[in-house]
Amino acid sequence: MFQMGKTIISEEIIDKDFVCNLSACKGACCIKGYAGAPLTKDETNILEDIYPKVKPLLRKEGIDAIEKQGTSITTEFGDMETPLVEGEECAYVTFADNDTAQCGIEDAYNKGLVDFKKPISCHLYPIRVKDYTEFSAVNYERWAICDDACTLGKELKVPVYKFVKDALIRKFGEDWYMELETVAKEKFKK
Repeated sequence: MFQMGKTIISEEIIDKDFVCNLSACKGACCIKGYAGAPLTKDETNILEDIYPKVKPLLRKEGIDAIEKQGTSITTEFGDMETPLVEGEECAYVTFADNDTAQCGIEDAYNKGLVDFKKPISCHLYPIRVKDYTEFSAVNYERWAICDDACTLGKELKVPVYKFVKDALIRKFGEDWYMELETVAKEKFKK
């Protein structure tokens, strides 16, 4: 771990390689697991505002889940998340012709219907950020469903932090990212 400003960062985001391999996993991170995508308070408001524009792109099952649970949910622990379809896939999931999971929010963004790409937790994945009072913890989350992404990342020699560059800049800013790159370069010199 190392510190940059108000962030404590796992060295794994520099040391580990990762490139999503959707042809292998079919977007399993959006359809497996036990919880929805983590959301910020601002994102819950955004989802509520953009839902009418996103809704036409969603599957019936997703629409039903959202209309029953809301555009976001709050867990018993007070965490905010995207709702799930019958406790499984994210309600915002759509599927491409090849059965690969996609994000209905990102589909709307790519079509120019909304100016919100997707929740930052999704954009950052496989990095997870946990905000505390005094700092944010920036960690690499290893999940077996992403083994193919680790293999592809290793083949292409793309470290995690480079794979999620745009998301890290979105979350922490360009100066923070440039400092992270400097730290990574120094580490590799050693």
